[in-house]
Amino acid sequence: MDVFALHGPSGTGKSTSALEVAHKYNIQAIIDDGLLIYRGRKVCGTSAKYEKTTVQAVKRAIFFYDEHRTEVRDAIRAYGIERILLLGTSRKMVNRIADALEVGPIQTYISIEDIRSSSQIKAALYTRQTEGKHVIPIPHIQVDQNFFSRLIKQGKQIFSARKEVIGETTIVQPDFGGGRMHVAETVLRKLVTLSCLAVPEVEGVGKIEVHLNDLPTVTVELHLKTGRSSSLPAVAETVRQYIYDTYVQHLNIELHTITIQIAKLTMADA
Repeated sequence: MDVFALHGPSGTGKSTSALEVAHKYNIQAIIDDGLLIYRGRKVCGTSAKYEKTTVQAVKRAIFFYDEHRTEVRDAIRAYGIERILLLGTSRKMVNRIADALEVGPIQTYISIEDIRSSSQIKAALYTRQTEGKHVIPIPHIQVDQNFFSRLIKQGKQIFSARKEVIGETTIVQPDFGGGRMHVAETVLRKLVTLSCLAVPEVEGVGKIEVHLNDLPTVTVELHLKTGRSSSLPAVAETVRQYIYDTYVQHLNIELHTITIQIAKLTMADA
């Protein structure tokens, strides 16, 4: 059996990326937080995301319980799986999973940092920290009935380059997440406004759009008042850097794209 492992800290987007990795390497099965997912379908196991405490969740994820471990191990053999992807928070964790399920040594280790940018990872962490949302790479129709009360929403379908559907995701909010911090959209826009107004040439700020899902982006309309010798690209770059630094300082988010639109321009010495 060919064994792959995708590892990275909790909340950095491993489950979201798992289907893409599986498709790229023609991997039939995924082990994610206690579940065996075969050809895009949950076939056995119990998700650690529904345990009531963090300790129980970790034990479930590393197949600590005999009945759970035996169930998944037998299913792997029964389906004749030739390639499998193990997900975990570290190399040590995925090695423990491989040993517990007796799938043999891991041949290929993939770090989440190898396939996701810093801005994508920080956006994923922000979502986990503020909304407590976890992803399961299986269709929402397969989530057990008693889990529907915790169901948040169906995730986006993932397509190959040929537009073939290769999987879906279900987003849930587990019991063991604890309290969450909520940052209102008005606050996210206020951070942009304050950053812009710190630049002397910015006379006013118009429409602001902030999107922090996947690749975090900001779009802002500016009203500028400059001298005839001023460089508009230089002013826009200063505004962009202010916005970027503000989001890193206050939210630890690296914005992937900052789009500056000059909606109004007044010449100071006109």
